[in-house]
Amino acid sequence: MLRIGIDLGGTKTEAIAMTPDGEIVMRDRQPTERSYTASLQQIHSMVDTIERHLGMRARVGLGVPGSPSPKTGLMCNANSTWLNNKPFQADLEAQLERPVRIANDADCFALSEASDGAGKTGRSVFGVILGTGVGGGLVIDKRLLEGVQGIAGEWGHNPLPWMTPAEYPGPQCWCGKSGCIETFLSGPGLSRAFKTAYGQTMSAQDIAANPSSEAKRARALYADQLARALASVINLVDPDLIVFGGGVSNMPGLVDATQERVGRYVFSDHISTRLVRNEHGDSSGVRGAAWLWGAAGE
Repeated sequence: MLRIGIDLGGTKTEAIAMTPDGEIVMRDRQPTERSYTASLQQIHSMVDTIERHLGMRARVGLGVPGSPSPKTGLMCNANSTWLNNKPFQADLEAQLERPVRIANDADCFALSEASDGAGKTGRSVFGVILGTGVGGGLVIDKRLLEGVQGIAGEWGHNPLPWMTPAEYPGPQCWCGKSGCIETFLSGPGLSRAFKTAYGQTMSAQDIAANPSSEAKRARALYADQLARALASVINLVDPDLIVFGGGVSNMPGLVDATQERVGRYVFSDHISTRLVRNEHGDSSGVRGAAWLWGAAGE
């Protein structure tokens, strides 16, 4: 059965129609409507347009920068703040007159790459997002593991492992804790650390490309912090592959530098977990939303 995947972002909303074998047969991308009612109407309109064009009804999956609470059904932790504390899934299902599957955008990224991307050969795949925030998702046997709280894969809000005296106790995080992985490994975290160490204001993108000795040291420290953070994931989950996504993950040489270091921290005499770049890039989120219905739409 045809599946529609929708990626609801803060600035753009993208929809695709995808066949059960992963072929995209239609795509629509629009600026995101930034209010609750307008978001519902926009998604309904995009689904209706695709179905009218293709002449068939589809299952719908949605990736969002947050997740519905399993307890209340209300959206929480969404960067698109107009969704928070609203029964978004229930209201969308009422508008579309069908069940809708919703998952965090990092979960959708992981599911996409595990289904037919860089992690397709692995039985267990952990997908990491390194961008404005730090998120992740865990997929086992091509199925997303969401957890009883719906927070499986939220490694960004664990403390950075094995902090040095210079790192401790870590920056204050928006979640209310200090020293979260996100405060070190997000783009803003890297930029803040560079300014603290060297007194220069520089974006994560500029640090990644800068040839100075200071930027090189910052990149090396970042790779070591990332290796520590991923080692804690490997110690707990022991995945076959870890797939990198998000803008900061595009830092030249980052995957290799982290792979080289991660074995120092893993509780094992060897490491077989492979760290790899993503295959589908910016399309992984919307593809993962479609894959929420599985290869056969189940």
